[in-house]
Amino acid sequence: MHWDIFCKVIDNHGDVGVCWRLACALAGEGDAVRLWIDDPAALAWMAPGGCEGVSVVRWNPADAARAAADAPAPDVLVEAFGCDPAPEAVARFAEERQRDGASRRWINLEYLSAEPYVERLHGLPSPVFREPGAGLTKHFFYPGFTERTGGLLREPDLLARRERFDRAAWLQRHGIAWRGERLVSLFCYEPKALAALLAQFERAAEPTRLLVTAGRASAALPPGPAQRGALAIHWLPALPQPEFDHLLWACDLNFVRGEDSLVRALWAGAPFVWQIYPQDDDAHHEKLNAFLDWLEAPPSLRGFHHAWSGIGSGELPALDPAMLASWGGVTLAARTRLLAQDDLLTRLRRFIAQKS
Repeated sequence: MHWDIFCKVIDNHGDVGVCWRLACALAGEGDAVRLWIDDPAALAWMAPGGCEGVSVVRWNPADAARAAADAPAPDVLVEAFGCDPAPEAVARFAEERQRDGASRRWINLEYLSAEPYVERLHGLPSPVFREPGAGLTKHFFYPGFTERTGGLLREPDLLARRERFDRAAWLQRHGIAWRGERLVSLFCYEPKALAALLAQFERAAEPTRLLVTAGRASAALPPGPAQRGALAIHWLPALPQPEFDHLLWACDLNFVRGEDSLVRALWAGAPFVWQIYPQDDDAHHEKLNAFLDWLEAPPSLRGFHHAWSGIGSGELPALDPAMLASWGGVTLAARTRLLAQDDLLTRLRRFIAQKS
């Protein structure tokens, strides 16, 4: 099959991260994929080697008509996160569908959420009334955590690779002088509770090495030396997607943000804290609580998430080994539930076949 995936980079790289993983998953099964992206700069470090079977189209008005004409209309047009695909590409898609009567499908890939509306809206049709796609029908496809949603992206060999992972070798390769201390990854926006977390680590009886990702997490870190009491800090370069996965596998506790890294933290199976993207109307409060409900998070994990995402006035709870062990059990139980379900790509292919 031929796929066109349209992605507009809003901020923070989560949108391109999800679209790139989907494109690679499709290509890995032998399909041809064009990723239309308005700002492909992040792919230079996220996917420096590219992916066989995936071609990247720089999506801008000047090049859209040529790009639309350069290849056959796709069997599946994926509109990621309501980005409104290039009109020229939609016109070509509509023209070819009318001409050959083929079962071409337009999928609106939506944001990830555990809120109840996802199950209600997943798979519903959305007729298109304006040109150039007038008369076509999109279908909503919602990723999610339950059987009645679109599921989560998961490579077939993911858990096997996770089991083979050599933490010590990976750390050594990245120049991280690990001596058995607790390892914590930091991938965040600018949480107000960051200073309190650092203070905890600095005063703790157990030494901690904090592995800080490039970008906003590094910028949010208060300036200072690499060694701060019991806390040692290591600043990482921008990591390709496979190496980011390895970072999560290497750590005893992961701080993640957004959508793509949340899913990867679940697959990693280690305790994690998710910083949800803040929204002006505080809609992220309900979204975070819905996820914590699905996760079956104990009060300590729920309270930590609320404090880390700035919800309520509670202080950041103190971390202790027993608490982290309990969080790890929750993560592994959630991963087991997810592994019993089909992955997103399997469900997407089945959905398309049923609509043909």
